[in-house]
Amino acid sequence: MRSYWEDTVKYEEKPALEGDISTDVLIVGGGTAGLLCGYMLKNSGADCVIAEAGRIGFGITKGATAKITFQHGCIYDSMIKKRGRENALKYLEIQKAACREYEKLSEKIDCSYEKRDAFVYSLNDREKIEKEALAYERLHERAQFTVNTELPFPVAGAVRTEHQAQFNPLQFCRGLSKELKIYENTKVREIMPGMAKTDRGNIRFRKIIIATHFPIINKHGGYFIKMYQSRSYLTALNGAPLISGMYVDENDTGFTFRSAGEYLFVGGGGHRTGKTDDSPEKLRQFSRKYYPEAREEYFWAAQDCITLDGIPYVGAYSESTPDMLVITGFNKWGFSSAMAGAMILKDIVFERENEYADIFSPSRSMLSVKLFTNIFESAAGLLCPTVPRCPHLGCALKYNPLEHSWDCPCHGSRFEENGELIDNPAIKNAECRTQSAKRFKSSR
Repeated sequence: MRSYWEDTVKYEEKPALEGDISTDVLIVGGGTAGLLCGYMLKNSGADCVIAEAGRIGFGITKGATAKITFQHGCIYDSMIKKRGRENALKYLEIQKAACREYEKLSEKIDCSYEKRDAFVYSLNDREKIEKEALAYERLHERAQFTVNTELPFPVAGAVRTEHQAQFNPLQFCRGLSKELKIYENTKVREIMPGMAKTDRGNIRFRKIIIATHFPIINKHGGYFIKMYQSRSYLTALNGAPLISGMYVDENDTGFTFRSAGEYLFVGGGGHRTGKTDDSPEKLRQFSRKYYPEAREEYFWAAQDCITLDGIPYVGAYSESTPDMLVITGFNKWGFSSAMAGAMILKDIVFERENEYADIFSPSRSMLSVKLFTNIFESAAGLLCPTVPRCPHLGCALKYNPLEHSWDCPCHGSRFEENGELIDNPAIKNAECRTQSAKRFKSSR
């Protein structure tokens, strides 16, 4: 399942670490979030190193729809109700600042950056969309309620925000990486106070940022119950009518749309990783119904970390680890939130106050219905007697026949049929056998 973005960019590999080194700040993870942290810190005078287990940008970033927007579904009405207008306004302000920073960087980095209007729509809940439009009004942000869209079906309503953007994420990562000290194919195996061990040497540091999509350290922070991973799917259609806007359904199971070059992207079918269903086929059926003349040229999957309250975790990894920081949990809005998080972490590293840090604090309240759901799913995975098991926390892996992988329904780690690690939070391979997958397929 190769994404469209992977065929649009080529750049030279970065060297792997050879021997022991020291740095002020070690960033573990070379996706968009890790690269932005490195960029922000380097430009502020910090000596920093990025250690990436594979290749930069070729983890979660390569599967994104690549929208840059402060419009994160119907988040603002909900945030005002749950956390108050002041916090909702701060969230909006830093997301807008993040979007502006991308615009500035796009002047230096050729990344197919294009201004677009963004729409969040509903097929049948006009009231929810009207409330979200009213929330923007309460935050003094311009937004428009409309029923007129470019979509091939009627909607009950949509909120339109102007001057958002889309881009090519791998071109952006390539440009961002040019001035950074990066070691690829350098997997961090163990982290201890002031030092990280890899297969190729040790890295000493004063502060460390864990930017590995899903945090890889279980001892602190409780991220294995504060988040879960969601898998969704995208198709790139050639011959479908192109659209000028970016669209997303307010319903998690709905569809998202944007154009890129001669392709129309249609995405959707979100489900908890490890809970495979017929979402991919539903997406293809939808595409055939509304775009019968189009040809599918790419089909791939994306994976997102979902937090308890829909807001990322950015800050100290835990209250007991002030020199270990984290940036994670983007809830399908990784680009603006990664930039916002990098801006916050820059101030934390330099011990400067940041007025937005409290909103994103990983130590905020965990009380949520989702918390109990996560606990239940983890317990169910641990108690399931089948093999193979995930080396992260020992949950039973489920075979994914679409992608020919073993997926963890507890925390979202994924492995090749032979057990080779694809996605964290696991940091080592699973003891899988190709024969196990063959037995599973033959039993279906």
